[in-house]
Amino acid sequence: MSKTIIITGTSAGIGFTLAEHFGKKGHKVYGLSRKNTISDYFKTIPTDITDANQIQAAISEILKTENRIDILINNAGMGMVGAVEDSTKEDILKLFNLNLVGAVQMMSAVLPQMRSQMAGKIINISSIGSEMGLPFRGFYSASKSALDKVTEAMRYEISPWNIEACTLHLGDIKTKIAENRVKTKVSEPYEKIFGKVYSLMDAHVDSGTDPQEVAVFIEKILAKNSWKGHYYFGKFGQKIGVPLKWILPQNFYENLMRKYNQL
Repeated sequence: MSKTIIITGTSAGIGFTLAEHFGKKGHKVYGLSRKNTISDYFKTIPTDITDANQIQAAISEILKTENRIDILINNAGMGMVGAVEDSTKEDILKLFNLNLVGAVQMMSAVLPQMRSQMAGKIINISSIGSEMGLPFRGFYSASKSALDKVTEAMRYEISPWNIEACTLHLGDIKTKIAENRVKTKVSEPYEKIFGKVYSLMDAHVDSGTDPQEVAVFIEKILAKNSWKGHYYFGKFGQKIGVPLKWILPQNFYENLMRKYNQL
């Protein structure tokens, strides 16, 4: 049966792939992104999700033609790289404003409709990196970890209306995320070590999983009768880092991470 699906960050990468995938399946897909992307399979409503007024206008536009909102996929986000010491207040707030506040504003905008129809599903796109503090990506890890905890809290709050929410933790996906990262100015003490980590970071993305595989995985989640709070998708070497962090002594785990990041 056709569903009404809202996906954020659909101008490129994972979001565009998701929107086209579900549009081809016959669903009514609305993409919310700042760029007006043209596609035969979904409709773009140009929206800056850090602006609550723009979000409300987009939801109102959708509800003029649709009588339901079945699914929200909060995909819009950005990366941030650099040493914690070098990060500026402005860059930190910009990151959290999109990765956390924007996602929360989207959920707040669709929940009244989902409550009225006594059903709805929300997937918040997170990162395997939200489960650990990644070197030179500390604030990115923190922003996604914050979204994870908000989602956990919401699962209790929205369950009386048969609304489900989860976070999907992704490993490295082959996209152009590097082009949109916030990159802080690297101070002299960190230049050499940062250069090694940054090159490795880009190599992992270049050899990452195809976004189409993410779409297929999400389709499987949506078909489930009941949801867990967290799902993990990526290559084995990335996913295994999560349970290892839970069971290994902290110093031993950190040494493994140093080797993985060539530190």
